[in-house]
Amino acid sequence: MPKGKMLLKVCHLYPDLLNLYGDQGNVLALVRRLQWRNIGVEVRRVNQGDTVDFRGMDVLFLGGGSSRGQDLAAGELKEQREPLRATVEEGLVVLAICGGYELLGHYYRNPEGRIIPGLGLLDFYTEAGPERLVGDIAVEMTIYGKPVLVTGFENHAGRTFLGRTNPMGRVLAGYGNNGQDSTEGARYKNVFCSYLHGPILPKNPRLADHLIRLALQRRSLPSRLTPLDDHLEALAGKVILKRLLRHKKA
Repeated sequence: MPKGKMLLKVCHLYPDLLNLYGDQGNVLALVRRLQWRNIGVEVRRVNQGDTVDFRGMDVLFLGGGSSRGQDLAAGELKEQREPLRATVEEGLVVLAICGGYELLGHYYRNPEGRIIPGLGLLDFYTEAGPERLVGDIAVEMTIYGKPVLVTGFENHAGRTFLGRTNPMGRVLAGYGNNGQDSTEGARYKNVFCSYLHGPILPKNPRLADHLIRLALQRRSLPSRLTPLDDHLEALAGKVILKRLLRHKKA
């Protein structure tokens, strides 16, 4: 890499445990959007038994997984809770999807009633419901004070209930956190949690670029990004929203 070239480090945490529904596509989307702008990027895949220096990372990604994978990941992260918490408070950019999302709360109660303790980094808890919440979803979130449409596909049994933690967005159509309060995901400092698969970042480039900007700003690097042609993604999002709202009214 040429001397002085910007470099961001992306950590894919436990791809061996939390990697359902093609969520590794979120890492691929970040890498490609950085490469298209000639910004250097390194990806570190941290599996069971590996150690990680969270302060040396710029973006941390946690994907979805089975109850067993989630349980194993919780055990692995228990010993690293304090370093992760401290780095989150310092502005580490985190994207956590589905099971990875649930790990950051107080606990997940599985369908058998057993509690899988979470890290308690964010104020929420999750209870397994009697039926899975499945389907396309459209959410409105705020980026730099402006409303942004985010679309994806949800498939989760968990019902997440937020305490003092803010939601990532407001459900326009779909289920979201619990199918009751029109909230989707959670947001704290530079942590973004969501139930949206798809994966979420290839479908929503404005969110992907927001994470990149936050990571650059944390490192005091130039965060003005070269525009990319994302008109097809934007059009697809509008089509999904229109279809969902039409079904909602029917």
